[in-house]
Amino acid sequence: MTAEAVPVFRTGWILASALGAALLLLALLSAGLGAYDIPLGDVVGSVLHHAGLGGRALERSAEGVLWNIRLPRLVLALLVGASLGCAGALMQGVFGNPLAEPGVIGISAGAAVGAVGSIALGLTFAGTWTVTVCAFLSGLGTVLLVYVMSRAGGRTEVVTLILTGIAVNAFAGALIGLFVFFADNAQITQITFWQLGSLAQATWPKVLAVLPCAVAGLALAPFHARSLDLLALGEGPARHLGVDVERLRITLILVVALLTAAAVAVAGIVAFVGLVVPHLLRMVNGPGHRFLVPASALGGAVVLVAADLAARTVAAPAELPLGVLTALVGSPFFFWLLRRTRRRQGGWA
Repeated sequence: MTAEAVPVFRTGWILASALGAALLLLALLSAGLGAYDIPLGDVVGSVLHHAGLGGRALERSAEGVLWNIRLPRLVLALLVGASLGCAGALMQGVFGNPLAEPGVIGISAGAAVGAVGSIALGLTFAGTWTVTVCAFLSGLGTVLLVYVMSRAGGRTEVVTLILTGIAVNAFAGALIGLFVFFADNAQITQITFWQLGSLAQATWPKVLAVLPCAVAGLALAPFHARSLDLLALGEGPARHLGVDVERLRITLILVVALLTAAAVAVAGIVAFVGLVVPHLLRMVNGPGHRFLVPASALGGAVVLVAADLAARTVAAPAELPLGVLTALVGSPFFFWLLRRTRRRQGGWA
């Protein structure tokens, strides 16, 4: 380990420990605070009791609020936040651009088309899961479409991927507008709330629906960290060092699609988590992906649990849309990021 690497290594451990501590504290607060307050000691005691490690059971109403409402919502926030944060770090590594996020290649817009279309057309083939299933399949299908349309001569160039993503995003926006035009008032209300993003409908079955995709994506992502570090040197040098760039790009885009489509399907559109979290961590600890990828998942979970707690408590008893809160914070940061990047590069030309 070089002399320069030691401080970075220590900073990484300190940062990861701080994120872990923040996540634990926010998780306790999220489980305890709300319209029905549960003391933090009782939350810990009930969790220990259910785990067979002592503690004690709560009285019936508190037990129902904690285990049927608060904890599924908390676990869903952890999974969605971790998925979006990790997907953002992978996208920025694949594109070699800190301004990239999963929405660039049309995943979020594609999932929105599926969800909005199922609502506007009144589809019910999967019962209460219809919107979620349509959003997931549509998001995944959109990424595959963008990738196939971007390939030429057996290769996929980053610029072509981005431009194809822009075109598909625009087409998806037009389809959403068309569905809204033909929807009735009740459907328009449902579409509007889905697009604003929310975890209010969290249940244990929804947690189990996201869990396989999130676990698979989060488990696969760190194995590609070294290849992403080499890709950061440029495609040519990465190929000379043994990286199959095309295979790496296909694999990671599929992982990003899996993580993002599952998250958007259950939570709606939650913007800027995948953009802001990896960039902040890169600014603090450098661009090494062996730290950045898992830390972005942890940071994404912290941000989304905090945002969901704020959404439930800031305007209680009303609930603010989750996507609106993340956009309110993320948009100014993105603008600052653009200005900072432009200033450092001396312009975009």
